[in-house]
Amino acid sequence: MLKRLATAIVLLLVVSALSFVLISLTPGDEARAIVGLGGTEEQYLQVRVELGLDKSVPAQYWQWLTHAVQGDLGDSLTTNEPVVNSIQTRLGVTLSLMVLSMILSLVLGVLFGVISAVRGGVTGRLVDALGVLGFAVPPFWLAAALITIFAVNLGVLPSTGYVAPDESIGLWLQSLVLPVLALSIGGIGAIAKQARDGMLEALGSEYIRAARTSGISSTSIIFRHALRGAALRVAAVTGWITISLLGGAVFVESVFAIPGLGSLAVTAATQHDIPLIQGVVVIFTAIVVIVNLGTDLLNIWIDPRVRVA
Repeated sequence: MLKRLATAIVLLLVVSALSFVLISLTPGDEARAIVGLGGTEEQYLQVRVELGLDKSVPAQYWQWLTHAVQGDLGDSLTTNEPVVNSIQTRLGVTLSLMVLSMILSLVLGVLFGVISAVRGGVTGRLVDALGVLGFAVPPFWLAAALITIFAVNLGVLPSTGYVAPDESIGLWLQSLVLPVLALSIGGIGAIAKQARDGMLEALGSEYIRAARTSGISSTSIIFRHALRGAALRVAAVTGWITISLLGGAVFVESVFAIPGLGSLAVTAATQHDIPLIQGVVVIFTAIVVIVNLGTDLLNIWIDPRVRVA
């Protein structure tokens, strides 16, 4: 785990440096945007000096990095608000969307996988079809389709907007139903397929056959023995599913007008707000690192062989 933590630090440095260089190469001039068309050349040059844009890209990155390690990610060029504050106000929204989507993916995915493995036949083919559908259809298309069906045609759910949980738990959940569904379809299909394959493998093993001959009930065999074997496959894909949810949140939040990190990243990119983009990239990378470490710990907890190794 210490090696993984050291690798995570290197990853954060590499990603932050690469994103800083790529952002600096994109068209746009922050100083000109701040001064406006009516600004003089002297004002423009002064703003460039204040923002440090007169320095080379490596010098700008080093200046950013020295402040970032102290917890200062700079100020937004468009709002003059500290980047840390902007991220803090939106991080909870994105995390709530991801957590609810992951819970729904795990619950329905494992449930469908177990039913498919036990019953087989048409149910198994439906699970495979759901998995293919989840991989093939992008979240933003699902979001648009869900809005058309449930908000426009049926009128039972809001199409856009977000209600904070401290205002109303009911309205908060209602505002997240469609975004969570749009994000979860792919995860449900992937987890269902892994759970089904793991269950089939476990049910065909020697120890399960021995358990059946010893008189253990089918319910106990399925949920206490076979499902534990399937959990290894599910845990293996949990990490990348969570990371894919983070990427999908960028599009889903924009479609549903949810004030999370995803929509913040889109807004910052359109406004060429380098400090804000850089801050969001670092937080996204940190979340990916934490998820990967958590997945490793989950695998160690589930599979004793990993601890021995």
